[in-house]
Amino acid sequence: MIERKIIIGLITSTDYLKQIRHIWDLQFIESTSAKRIASWCWEYFEKYDRAPEKDIEGIYYSKLKSGKLAKDVAEEIEENILPSLSKEFAKNQKEFNLEYLISETQTYFQERHLFIYSDNIAALVSNDELLEAEKLACEYKPILTGKTEDLDLSSGAALDQIQKAFDVSYDYLIKFPKQLGAFWNSQLVRGGFVALMAPEKRGKTFWLLEFAIRACQQGRKVAFFQAGDMTKGQQLKRISVYLAGKSDQAKYCEKHWEPVRDCIKNQTNECTNKDRECDFGIFEGVDVYDIKNKQGIVELEKAYEDNPDYKTCTNCKAYYYENNYWGAVWIKEVPKTEPLTAKEAKKIHYNFFIKKKTPFKLSTHASDTLSLKQIRALLSIWEKQDDFIPDVIIVDYADLLMEEGVVEERAKQNQIWKGLRRLSQEKGQPLVITATQADANSYEKNRLALKNFSEDKRKYAHVTAMWGLNQDPNAREKKIGIMRINEIVVREGEFANANQIHVLQNLRRGRPFLASFR
Repeated sequence: MIERKIIIGLITSTDYLKQIRHIWDLQFIESTSAKRIASWCWEYFEKYDRAPEKDIEGIYYSKLKSGKLAKDVAEEIEENILPSLSKEFAKNQKEFNLEYLISETQTYFQERHLFIYSDNIAALVSNDELLEAEKLACEYKPILTGKTEDLDLSSGAALDQIQKAFDVSYDYLIKFPKQLGAFWNSQLVRGGFVALMAPEKRGKTFWLLEFAIRACQQGRKVAFFQAGDMTKGQQLKRISVYLAGKSDQAKYCEKHWEPVRDCIKNQTNECTNKDRECDFGIFEGVDVYDIKNKQGIVELEKAYEDNPDYKTCTNCKAYYYENNYWGAVWIKEVPKTEPLTAKEAKKIHYNFFIKKKTPFKLSTHASDTLSLKQIRALLSIWEKQDDFIPDVIIVDYADLLMEEGVVEERAKQNQIWKGLRRLSQEKGQPLVITATQADANSYEKNRLALKNFSEDKRKYAHVTAMWGLNQDPNAREKKIGIMRINEIVVREGEFANANQIHVLQNLRRGRPFLASFR
């Protein structure tokens, strides 16, 4: 089966020919007929710099006419191979997955290379040629399996590659709305490796789940690896709470306040827009800095009780609001509700995952047991058993992964982060998302910076983007439900540590993202 796939790739895909050229060896192919067809494909490629496609039939009849084909081989090709190839060619045009076939080919060639080599050693041993056998064993070299990216920029193929590069750059795998979307959607693309950095208990897992569910809602396949921060039961509860929008614990289902987005000019009564929702301000005469940075939940509660008719407003967002720092926070009352039950959770789960056949794989592991090797093995199993190749891979979280054979912590973390980056470049180039713990000094910081990394700063070298999750040390923002997300590292384009977005959230209801503003 794999040799048939390889032949289909050789016949139909120029990119496939180019990217396996450095590992190709005809001896890796067992079938005599497959070897013949493969050699024709390479002859054609060397002459015309492209795959033969439908010309393969003409090549066959040319070889047959020249008398260079043995009768049995010719009969097998004409009767058993060419008829099925035409059907598979049509199918291949729609379903061909280049990255997948390259990976499968590499694995198969590695197996064949080892088998041939060990067979040669065994033959020498059986003939009592022990020194020659030892010599051959010592000379073993693995085949180079890394995918090549060589490209002749003076060729027409370069234009196709430019188009593909631009298509990938704008292929957002997860989209967020409004200001948060403008802040980071451009990094949530195929082949990206992004991370969140935050102190302990800052909501990293809530955010990783937000990415996962939003990806599912947008038709993406998601693989979520829990590396020991939560049990399977806790993770399932967290997912259920998110989907239900209410907690399973009574203390979080009491009446409480939830933040909502507003405009600072509406609150200070400085707005003259005719489309304004409200005709008065609640903080008229109060300094804007104090409103945004000093007023806490107590002041907001009092203002809410004193002004029951006040209405929030962002009506001028298309022209002013979204492009200025006019965002402000207001609150609304969330009434008491009954805690989420298992019966309700099962119904919600059925409607979201089972009824819609939402592709989401959850893999939960105890602390210090999950490695990148295991992640790769699981992805391979899911691919073979379920035809599941994820668009988004989430690891909660990278610092908890183990790396076999590496003792020193800094070296271990560098290997892990390097491996996660590699994961984003393989198997269909998924978006890989993870989180990392900030250093001890971060607990007293108002905004995270580059120096707040833990263990190894080389993490920054491997990600395509890293953002910090920030709240003030006095817990004013936490009590209201405000999170500030800032840029730590962004590989494409300009970035600045001070560039941040405000996000409103209600973790009582499992929601780390309700709205955003600058």
